[in-house]
Amino acid sequence: MASAATAAAAPEPLTDPLTKYPKPPFKRQSQAWPGLASEMDPRPDHGETSYRGSNRLAGRKALITGGDSGMGRAAAIAFAREGADVAINYLPAEEPDAREVIALIKSAGRIGLALPGDLRDEAFCRKLVADAVQGLGGLDILVSNAARQQTHASILDISTEQFDWTMKTNIYAPFWIIKAALPHLQPGSAIVGTASEQAYDPSPDLYDYAQTKAATMNYVKSLAKQLAPKGIRVNAVAPGPIWTPLQVSGGATQEKLEKFGATAPMGRPGQPAELGSLYVQLAAADASYATGQVYGSAGGGGQP
Repeated sequence: MASAATAAAAPEPLTDPLTKYPKPPFKRQSQAWPGLASEMDPRPDHGETSYRGSNRLAGRKALITGGDSGMGRAAAIAFAREGADVAINYLPAEEPDAREVIALIKSAGRIGLALPGDLRDEAFCRKLVADAVQGLGGLDILVSNAARQQTHASILDISTEQFDWTMKTNIYAPFWIIKAALPHLQPGSAIVGTASEQAYDPSPDLYDYAQTKAATMNYVKSLAKQLAPKGIRVNAVAPGPIWTPLQVSGGATQEKLEKFGATAPMGRPGQPAELGSLYVQLAAADASYATGQVYGSAGGGGQP
């Protein structure tokens, strides 16, 4: 008969990744930009009930943009359960999702700071960092995750205003935020961006979004070289098809949404919960030699 200690150390049963989460076909659904995870069917899994921490980020102070849903929400939950205090940024329209995240952070016994606002404004980006530093008592992890994605069959369908919106959100905002954050980051701090498989294998209907993800990959590699002598690491996570509000709020056509993730070798889209641990790994001190790296999670596809 196994002892109590042996029983406690028993491994978790293996889980088949092919059947772990929903597969297409999915119900056609549409929301106004930027969309809410709480109104998706099926509702995405961000690790709300599954993520278990082990004190890997104890005492750290993190700012996450796009922290209300998707990979940003998964990172926020994981960081808090690993012992970090977390500030999240999001658009005011995403307040219902953001409230859920703040409650989850606080339930982990950590500071949860809600900082809504539009990242297309440079002054707001500077204020965002200042408010995060003040509210958290410092800053040593920055996750630049917020992004805009809209599908357009042709470049002729993209207005200058729409193009500018994507560029300001996905490229200008990280530039402004990183500039504002750098004076506060000490050796051992980490910056983590969110790239995409679109950086390597762009879809024809994501002309502007794909460009920004290639730029993200490039700034991560460039900035990592620049900041390595300062002891600050810069990396990125590159998701494949992930079930988030981006898809149902204009990021995919209804036809694509219905079959979303079907072409991945695993035959399904990923869930944000499946990426949370990657953000933890790139922020944690035991990954101290990883900088300028792009960690892929695309169900067998992608090319990072």
